[in-house]
Amino acid sequence: MSAETVDTTAAAAVRPGSVRVHVRAALRRAAPALALFAAIRCAGVLCTALWAWHTGRHPRTLLGATWDSNWYLSVARYGYGSPTPHHMWPPDPLADLAFFPLYPGLIRAVSAAVPIGALNAGLLLAWTAAAVAAWGIFAVGAHLYGRRAGTFLVVLWALLPHAVIESLSYTEPLLTALAAWALYALLTDRPLWAGGLAVAAGLARPNGLAVAAAVMAAAAARTWWRGRDRGGPGPRPRRPRWPYWAAALIAPAGWLGYVLWVGARTGAGPRGYFRVQEVWGSRFDFGRDTLRSVKRLFLHNEPLAQHMAAAVVAVAVLLLVLLVLDRPPLPLLVYTAVLVAVALGGTGYFPSKPRFLLPAFPLLVPVAVALARARPRSVVLATGSLAVLSLGYGVYLLAMAPLPL
Repeated sequence: MSAETVDTTAAAAVRPGSVRVHVRAALRRAAPALALFAAIRCAGVLCTALWAWHTGRHPRTLLGATWDSNWYLSVARYGYGSPTPHHMWPPDPLADLAFFPLYPGLIRAVSAAVPIGALNAGLLLAWTAAAVAAWGIFAVGAHLYGRRAGTFLVVLWALLPHAVIESLSYTEPLLTALAAWALYALLTDRPLWAGGLAVAAGLARPNGLAVAAAVMAAAAARTWWRGRDRGGPGPRPRRPRWPYWAAALIAPAGWLGYVLWVGARTGAGPRGYFRVQEVWGSRFDFGRDTLRSVKRLFLHNEPLAQHMAAAVVAVAVLLLVLLVLDRPPLPLLVYTAVLVAVALGGTGYFPSKPRFLLPAFPLLVPVAVALARARPRSVVLATGSLAVLSLGYGVYLLAMAPLPL
């Protein structure tokens, strides 16, 4: 048991009935990591804003109404089936059904409660979700590897080459927040909380199903080990298994419910949602399209975003191998493996692969643990280099790249 786990348990034991005290204590522990995250992302927003002003564009529009953000704003304002926003591709009446309902539903609720408009509400929600995600990432990292490693895990997530997504009106920060806290709930034996968060994650993004997979894996592991413990020597704590079974049962309900609703809406039955995905050129082909995209890099003159996407994919595969060798808890491993499989095994727009991998923060665990043990000079050199890459590439990706995110 790590020192962080002991501290968390002690804090909870001070006043068992006071959630407020526990939350404040957890925030104090996470404060340095959250401050670093806020500083990094504010620097990213400032760089983007300066370039936007330099090119005569409004920073708020660049951050809050770019590519997929327009689809979410359209659903929030007009509901599904509205005209294609800003004449964007594809011009199909079913196209907006590819965008899951949680984020646009939240935008509509916030903009109805507070008179700030849908665009500002989307940015407010996205930035809040990114901060909550950073807090959850720290909680997972600190629980397993100590506070220093948890802090570096947050810093690395904030310094990814494509971390500019964390500042946009996109759903990746929302999914990461739900996933991080669901994983923390599993690690701290709160399966029903994890199941509820998995339901919400399934309503946030298609790859939110990875959270449900982690919950079901935890339930299966608890059943397996409970069965093995029956014949073992000595007394063992007998915790009920039904919360894990209940969590596993409800976990996929959000994703499955939306998929079935799309099927009913389109009249195509269970295959309706997958037909909508085909409108976008997206289907699962076990990575053949990804390999073809990498091959094209060597045969044609592709934009920088294509090369960076290939580099991120290669590093992600390497980090997944290192994570497996590190033998993390099963829910973390299943969640990460499913995200990587969905991102690399699907067809579609290759430069979006890094964005699909953004919620896969456990991939950064081996690097975070290494930085936690490194000398200060090495830490400064590594994080400084990543900061230059992340901030510079973020401006390029959002303001100069000829391709959408």
